[in-house]
Amino acid sequence: MDILKIAVLGIGGVLLALMLKQTKPEYSLFLSMSVCVCIFLYILSRLQTVFGYLQQLQALVNIDGVYLDTILKMLGITYITQFASDLCKDAGYSAVSGQIELFARISILFLSFPVLMALVEMIGEVL
Repeated sequence: MDILKIAVLGIGGVLLALMLKQTKPEYSLFLSMSVCVCIFLYILSRLQTVFGYLQQLQALVNIDGVYLDTILKMLGITYITQFASDLCKDAGYSAVSGQIELFARISILFLSFPVLMALVEMIGEVL
């Protein structure tokens, strides 16, 4: 039950951060960021299983590896962006958070161009 571990870690971290907020607010922020980083690292360790399933799917369906790599990069960008953006917002730096999100959107746009071009070429061949 991994979700129980993560939930207990999150709730415990928040309760400790709330207690520290009255006496040492800077430590409270560091504690909450540390809990977020721990949960994120745990998620990263579990992604190995997902990659194994995606490789099996690629072998079964005969998907071009370029498209699967592009999708994985886009997913990685979105997850990392959400994580970094939330940390910046929690620290009170919403302007930095907005810039991180803008950069991620542009990065995903650039990543999607080869897939979009392949789709347009395929439609052109059919017509």
